[in-house]
Amino acid sequence: MKDKGYQIVSHQKPYQYREGDLTVTRGGAWSGPGCHLGCGVLLYTDDEGKLVKVEGDPEDPSTGGRLCMRCLDAPEVVYNKDRILHPLVRDRADRGKDRWKQASWDEAYDLVAENFNKIKQEHGAESVVFAQGTARDISAYITRLAWSFGSPNYTGFLSGQACYLPRVAGCAATTGAMWVCDCSQQFLDRYDNPDYHVPEIMFVWGNYPLKSNADGFFGHWVIDLMKRGMKIVMIDPRVTWLSNKAEMHLRVRPGTDAALALAMIDVIIEEGLYDREFVESWCYGFEELAERARQYPPEAVEETTWVPADQIREAARLLAGAESACLQWGVAVDMTREAVPAGQAMLALFEITGNIDNPGGMIAPPEILAYSGGWGREFISDEQWAKRIGLAEYPLYNFGFPCSQPDMTIKAMKTGEPYAIHGLWLQTTNPMACMAAEPQEFYRMCKDLDFIAVVDMFMTPTAAALADVVLPAAAYPEREGISFIAGVQRGVAINKVIQNGETKSDMQINLELGRRLNPEAWPWDNVEDMFTDMLADTGLTFDELRTHSPAYQPFEYHRYRKGKLRAHGQPGFNTMTGRIELWSNFYNQAGLDPLPYFEEPEPGPGSTPELLDRYPLILTTGARNWNSFHSEHRQIPRMRAMRPDPIVEVHPKTAEKFGVRDGDWVWIENPTGHAKRKVQVTATVDPRMVSCDHGWWLPENDPENFFDVFDVNINNCIQGIPGKSGMGANYKCSLCTLRKIKDGE
Repeated sequence: MKDKGYQIVSHQKPYQYREGDLTVTRGGAWSGPGCHLGCGVLLYTDDEGKLVKVEGDPEDPSTGGRLCMRCLDAPEVVYNKDRILHPLVRDRADRGKDRWKQASWDEAYDLVAENFNKIKQEHGAESVVFAQGTARDISAYITRLAWSFGSPNYTGFLSGQACYLPRVAGCAATTGAMWVCDCSQQFLDRYDNPDYHVPEIMFVWGNYPLKSNADGFFGHWVIDLMKRGMKIVMIDPRVTWLSNKAEMHLRVRPGTDAALALAMIDVIIEEGLYDREFVESWCYGFEELAERARQYPPEAVEETTWVPADQIREAARLLAGAESACLQWGVAVDMTREAVPAGQAMLALFEITGNIDNPGGMIAPPEILAYSGGWGREFISDEQWAKRIGLAEYPLYNFGFPCSQPDMTIKAMKTGEPYAIHGLWLQTTNPMACMAAEPQEFYRMCKDLDFIAVVDMFMTPTAAALADVVLPAAAYPEREGISFIAGVQRGVAINKVIQNGETKSDMQINLELGRRLNPEAWPWDNVEDMFTDMLADTGLTFDELRTHSPAYQPFEYHRYRKGKLRAHGQPGFNTMTGRIELWSNFYNQAGLDPLPYFEEPEPGPGSTPELLDRYPLILTTGARNWNSFHSEHRQIPRMRAMRPDPIVEVHPKTAEKFGVRDGDWVWIENPTGHAKRKVQVTATVDPRMVSCDHGWWLPENDPENFFDVFDVNINNCIQGIPGKSGMGANYKCSLCTLRKIKDGE
C-alpha cells in the first residue's frame, strides 16, 4: 500500500471473520436496493452461502453502527419472489406483453450489441440514449459505456435534471466547487478532531435529513450535533419531529425559497450584519447582489412565501450572528423551475456571512472520483460530443456538465429534431413510475423506438412496458464495488457475500457489454482490476481497500487562503475572478441572469390566478418515507406494510372543505392530469396545500397494465418544463384540487 496521505480505519477485526455459526463480512451498502449513502454494514451469511441478516458496523466513522430499515431488511429484498434472477428477452412485437423468455448472458449481450451497433451504423451512435436514475455509483460506468460506444447522450429522465445537479451547477458557477455542511465527516476521529468546531446553527432547508439525504450525509449527524449544542432552523412547509426541536421553523410556501433567501440577504446587508472582511477580500459582485436583494424586503415577500416578515428578519439575524453556520439543503431546492437562482441565493447567505471553508461552516471535500463529471471522456470524439441534445437551447450544459438535457431528449424522441432517437439503455432507472414528468407522454415517446434494454433487480412498469431485454442487476450483498462518496471524501469497498441466480453487478454488466462494443475502452479482465485502476490516485488496490476501508483523503480548512482550490496554486476560488462570484460570470456567459432572482412557479397563485377557483391547493410531491427509496421496495412485505397505499396528506380544515375523511380515496387533479391517492388527515400540512408520496406503482397488479402506474403516479400531474438554464422543474410546487373517487372509478 503506497502512502498518499489517505487515512484508514484501524479495525479490531479483519474484514471477514466468524461469529458462531455465521461468517461476518464488513463492507458498504449502496444501490440496489435503494439509497446512495455508503453505510458501513456487517453482512452475516451461513455455511450454505445464504444472507441471514444485516447489521450496522460500529467501527464505521460515519455511521457508528446505525442503519435505516432499508439496509436492515436487505435479506427480504435479496430473496424476494419477484427478483429477476436471469436475463429475459421478448420479441419487439410483444413489447408491453408479459411474454418473456429466459436467455443466457451471452445471448442477451449479443442481442444488445447487435441492435445498438445496427442503430449506430444506420443512424449514428448519438441516436442511442443511455439513462440512469439516482443510484449514483453507476455514473462512472454508464458514462464510459455511452461515450465509448460513441453516444454523447447520457442523461436521466428527470425534467430539468431536477435532483442535485442544479445545486452542483450553482456551486460550480459561483465558487468552482460543491459545498456541503461541515459535520466532521472528513475526519476519522469525527467530533473529537481538534480542528473541528460544532456549527453554532444549521439551516435545514428543503430537506428532512432523518429520512433522506444527498450522497454521504447522514441524518443522525444532525442529532449528534444538536446534542453537542448546535441549534437548527427548519425551512419546511410541513411540521415534523425535527421542526419541533428547532430554534425556528419557517413554513415556506413550496417553490418560493428564492424569495425567502433574497429577503434574508436584504436584511443582512441593510443591517450591516455581513462579514465585511470576507466580502471585501473574497467576494465579487456584492454591490450588485445588494441592489437585487433590495427588491425583496421581508414585507414584500411575506404574502408570497407565507413566512411573516418578523420571522424572516429573526432568521437572518440568527444566521449572521452565529460564530459558524452551515446549510443542509435538499432536493426541494432543485425541484422548482428556477432552481439555479434559488440555490444561488441560498448559498449567498452563507457566503456573505463568511461561512465558507471554515470549521462548522460549508466545506468542499475533494472527491476520489468526481462521478458528476463522468469517466472516459477521451473515448468520444469532439464531433460526437458536440451532438449532445440540448446544448443549443441551454448553453449552460456546455460548461462542464456531461449530460444531455432530458426534456430536449424526450422532445427529440417526439419530433426527430435535432435527430431521431432509436435506442435506449435504461440502468437503475424506472422513469415511468418515478422520474419522468407526464409519464404517459414519456411512454408514448418511447414505445416505438427500435430497441430498448433495461438493467434492474425487479420487473418495473418501465421494463414491463418498454424493454426488449432485461438484464438482472445484483443487490449490494451480491456484488463487488466501490462507493465514491461525495461530501465525505471517503472510499468504501462493497464486498460480495452471496451469489443469487445469475445476477451481475451493474459494473460487471457495463464492463462485459463494453468489451463487445469497444474493447479498447474496457481493457480489464474483471471488475476488481478495473476498481484498482480507478483507485490509482489513492495508492490503494481494491483488495487493500476491501481490507482497510473506509479510506479518507487528507483535509484542511481555509484552503482558499492557501492556494489549494486553484490549479495554479494562487489564493482564492476556482472562478474567473478568483473570488466567490455573487454576480456570476459563468451564468453571464451562458446567457443567464448573473444574479439570483425569484420567479413565481407556473402554474401558481402569483402566475395563474385564473386557475385558483378550480385548483385552489398547492401540490407538493416527493416527501420521503422511512420504508421506500423512490419507486423501490413496493413489493417488499415489511417495507410495504409500513405504508401500504399511496397517500395524500390533507389538513383537517381542507378535508372538511372538500368533503373527504381519513381513509377516503380521492383523485388529485390539475390541468396536466390526475392520480389516485388515499387521504391521510393531518395538521402537519398547511390548509392551503396537500403533500403526496411519489414513485408509486402496484407490483401485485397486472404487468400488462404496467402495474397501474398511470393511475397512482403523482407525476401524472407534473409538467415537464425546465427552467431557463435547462435545470430545475416544478415537481414540488404545482396546483391541484381533490375529488372523492366514486364507486367504479
